[in-house]
Order: sequence, then structure tokens, then C-alpha cells
Amino acid sequence: MLTLERISKTFQSGADRVTAIEEMDLTLERADLLTVIGSNGAGKSTLLNLIAGTFPPTSGRVLLSGTDVTSVSAHRRARRIGRIVQDPLAGTAPSMTVAENLALAVKRGGRTLRLALPRRVRRGFREQLAALGVGLEDRMDCCAALLSGGERQALTVLMATLARPEVLLLDEHTAALDPRNATMITDLTCDFIERQSLTTLMVTHNMEQAIAVGNRLIMMHKGRIVHELAGEEKRCAKVPQLVELFSRHHVADDELLLERVG
Repeated sequence: MLTLERISKTFQSGADRVTAIEEMDLTLERADLLTVIGSNGAGKSTLLNLIAGTFPPTSGRVLLSGTDVTSVSAHRRARRIGRIVQDPLAGTAPSMTVAENLALAVKRGGRTLRLALPRRVRRGFREQLAALGVGLEDRMDCCAALLSGGERQALTVLMATLARPEVLLLDEHTAALDPRNATMITDLTCDFIERQSLTTLMVTHNMEQAIAVGNRLIMMHKGRIVHELAGEEKRCAKVPQLVELFSRHHVADDELLLERVG
């Protein structure tokens, strides 16, 4: 489904060269949910940017369903790759209504749909919003700017999955929320992923969340995968075990080691 072949990314800043990702190989099969943890500067967000096409790799290839998309723009990849970022304000158009935001999400999937929505389409949106369980079905004509952070992120999750992407990227998408809303968004996201059998990468600083969610986990440090857990080993993992693994790789990151699910 998704394959990275010896992917590297080096940034040049004046006379300095910084290698953010170094010759990484990674393969995800359909319906894999891979959680990604690592210290600050480990290359987690760079990894997602390379997959999304935000910038090209210095070397290596990105393949999606067997097709080389390394040179394909982020705009064109967005039809096949959904992404949710940390800031709830970034995933929606604030001046547009809830219904109009959903219409835009469907158009991103390659379908034609006018913003003057037919009743049938509005009914479908209402049903999907009701399934979120946060009351947005009664606020379809409300501007997204008036929604709370949790409501906007719930809407963003629905928007990201409406076009049924081949790959979903989650970049610490619950980190800016309070514990209650973070749990709600995590549960909503996992429900969508399971129902649609989405191939997903979820970056998180929260080690309890990384253990609890998904069937695979990778630990990154200095642009490399330094450890992977899968299957029974991941299901039985505990936070102290991950802390010990980080210690073996000489990782000292207070934010990472202290993070917990609220």
C-alpha cells in the first residue's frame, strides 16, 4: 500500500546541513495503523511531509499502491492521502459553514459537487455528522470559526475520511486538545480507520496512546527507525519498556518521557 525506499531528507541552512531522515525503508500494508514516537527533532513530521509531498526527498522513492509518486505534487497526492494536523484551526475553512467544508472535502476526492447543496446531499452530511456524537448535525449552517477546538477537529476527521483516502496521516492531531476532547477525537479517528480499513500513520508524543492504538509502533531517533514493535510484542508493551528503549538509544526528552493520556 505505502512503501518508502531508502528515503532521505537533508536541509541546507547557510553552511549547515541537517539530515532529518536518513535512508529509511518502511512498508505499510492495507489497514495497518502505525504509531510513530520519537524525541523532538527525530524526523517524525518530516516523515509525514515526505509522504504527503510537502517537499521532495533528497534521495529515495515513495510508492503508493505500487505507483511511484515521488515527483507527484502535494496537491495531487491530497486526492489519495488525507492529513490531520495538530492545530484544529488548520483543518477547516473558518469562514465557510460546516456543510460547505464537507462539500470541499468531497470535491478534494475528485467528485463534482456545488456548494449549493441538494437536499439529498445535506441529508447524507447530517447523518454523518450525527454519527460523530458532538451535535454538529444541528449546526450545519454555522461557520466553522464558531466551533470549539474539539468540534473543529471532529469535523476535520470526518472531512479527511469522506474522500476515502488510501493513506491517512495524523500529525499529533489530539495534542492541542484538552484530555476529554483528545480521548473523544482518538476514539472517533480509530472508529473511522477501522470501518474504512484505512492505512494510517499516527505521530504522537504520548507513549500510552502509541501503545494503545494501532497494530504497529516505530520509535524514531535522529532520522532513523531505531526500534519497531508489532503483534503480541506491541499488545503487551508498557510505557516503562518504551522509556527503557529510549534510554538505550541515549534519548533524553522530558516532554516525551512525561507525556501521558489524560
